Parts: sequence; structure tokens; C-alpha cells
Amino acid sequence: MDQTDFLSPADAGLDWIGADGPSADIVLSTRIRLARNLRDHRFGPFARPEDRAAVRDTILDAAEEIESLRDGIRLEIGSLGSLERSLLLERHLVSKELIGEGDTGTTSQSMLLLGSPSSVGVMVNEEDHFRLQSLVSGLRIREAWQEVDRLDDEMGNRLAYAFHPQFGYLTSCPTNVGTGLRASVLMHLPGLVLTQEIGKVLQGIVQVGLTFRGLYGEGSEVVGNFFQISNQTTLGKTEEDLLDHLTKIVTQVIQYESHARSVLLRDAPTVIEDKVWRAYGLLRHARTISFEEVMNLLSGVRLGVSLKLLQSPSVYTLNRIMVFTQPAHLHRAANSTLTQTESEVHRASFVRKILEDDEGQRRA
Repeated sequence: MDQTDFLSPADAGLDWIGADGPSADIVLSTRIRLARNLRDHRFGPFARPEDRAAVRDTILDAAEEIESLRDGIRLEIGSLGSLERSLLLERHLVSKELIGEGDTGTTSQSMLLLGSPSSVGVMVNEEDHFRLQSLVSGLRIREAWQEVDRLDDEMGNRLAYAFHPQFGYLTSCPTNVGTGLRASVLMHLPGLVLTQEIGKVLQGIVQVGLTFRGLYGEGSEVVGNFFQISNQTTLGKTEEDLLDHLTKIVTQVIQYESHARSVLLRDAPTVIEDKVWRAYGLLRHARTISFEEVMNLLSGVRLGVSLKLLQSPSVYTLNRIMVFTQPAHLHRAANSTLTQTESEVHRASFVRKILEDDEGQRRA
């Protein structure tokens, strides 16, 4: 498919918002990434443009022999406009480093390969030579890992990886040396925030070797009570160790969040119900609204749906609102560059319509 056509389908690359995975009311998505570099090629800050070009060509040759990648999509990052790059970032399909928002230099030799299914992909010439990734709905750590592991085996059979017998896979960032594995789970934790238990839980996460970030990963702020929880280092651990540890801790956090929601419903039912319905009312009738406000209000509505205080909208509808009310998606829908005021008007109009449509479908 021509890369200019990739973003034409409304939900291209958005299987991960399907709300069909386990614990979807608390866990929005699971992502697994593997960092890999090629032997005998410069990587990191020492790579020159010709080195990056050679890496890209080598990886493309290998991808041609792998059915899931050969039949997928190839996006040349350097030939995409700023809007298209932002769309990919807002859909969580790429990192800031790949599209040139970091300090990695030129993006002229960077690519995104999306497999079939599109939940599996390869970022070429990001911080490392390439990163394999799988992004799926809900808490599906093992399933996401199996997809990436299978692709890693296929790539490894065709490419010579930079590997040290003592340290493992070599990467640009020392914290990724070893397995090269970064597993993360995007969680919605309003119960822990409202009961003021979130600080203690996050402190406990750090103490057991995990870390937390905001909605867009490293360096991003927490909005809408969404937290990304992931492993912090990979050296000295096997992939199984890291995945088992993350699964155990995330399962505990889900239990803490579920308990906190039960406490809120038991001890302050009127307060919670008022918060939920106020949030829904503002989303349903606002004429101008910022993205940050949308995220905070969506958090209240998601909580209400989970506690069965609201019969609609569906979690999938809430996930769609979260994606399509981001700035680049609004610009694309309007087919023009919007001012901040115009964006807030368009955002409010979109939210009203999608909630109205959701209500209509449930009445039908």
C-alpha cells in the first residue's frame, strides 16, 4: 500500500483501542518492544547517514523474506509531513525519537514497518538500528511477547545481531543492554488517585525495579489518571523473569485499583455519582474544550462505566474519543491548520457527536 493511503482508514493501526482485552476497564493497552542492533555497523550517536542507509537496506532485505512484514506497510518517515508524523505518534505507533522530536538527528533513513496484523511493527533507525514492537488491547503481556518473539526469531535468522556473550544484546542506551526488552502496560487508576493511595503504590512500583510514565511514555506528563508501568532495566534478567515480574506487579495494581473503586462506591456513593455525571454532562454538552480537560473528564466517565453508574458510552467509544480529540487528528479531520480556539470548538463538536451516536446505537 502507498504510504499516503495508510492513514486514510479511520482506525488504521488502532486495534489496541478495541477494549476487547482482559481488564480493559483498567488496562488500556500492553506494549512489548525489543531493541536490536546489527553487528559490524555503527549505532547510536556514532552512526553516520551512510551507516543508517546501510542499516535500513539490510533490514528491508530481511523484511522481504518475512511474510508478516512483506505484506504490511512501509512508511518512509523522512517523506512524511509533520501532520502525518504527529498522527502516528498520537496513535502510539512510533516514538518521538523515530519522527525526529528527540536528539537523534536526521530522519531521512528512518522507517516504520507495520506488519499484518498491524499490532506488530518495526521502527528502523530510531535510537537503535531497529525496535520490534507489539501493541495490543488490555492486559495481554504474554500474547504481545509471543508476537514480538516470533518476529525476533525470524529477523535473527536473517541478520547478525550485535551480541555479547556476557552482557547480551548491545544497545545505544545502557539501560536496555541485556534482553533489550521494554514491556509496558497503560493503566487507568482514578480510584487510587481519588483515595490518595497512588503515591504509595507508585513508590512501591519503583522499589521493586519498575518505573512509571505518562500517556506518551518517557518525559510525558500524567493526564486523565493514565500511568504507563514498565520494567526499568534488562541486564541480568531473562525475558521470562521480566515478563513474570511485570505481570505480577500489574495484577497487584489492578487489585488495588479495584479495591479503591469499591471503597469509593461504598463510602462516598453520592460524591462519586455526582463526579461521574458532571463529567458526562460536560462532555455531552460543552461547546469548547481542551484536550487536557477531555482527558480528565473521560477519566470520570470511564470510572462511571466501570462502576456501572453509566450504561453508556462503551469503553471503546471512550478510547476513540481519547485518540481522535488529539491536536493532529483534529487538524486532519478539519483538513486545515486550526488555531487553539478553533481546535477547542472542533473537539467539543466531535465529542458531542460521538456520544450522541453511541446513545442512539444503544437505544436502537
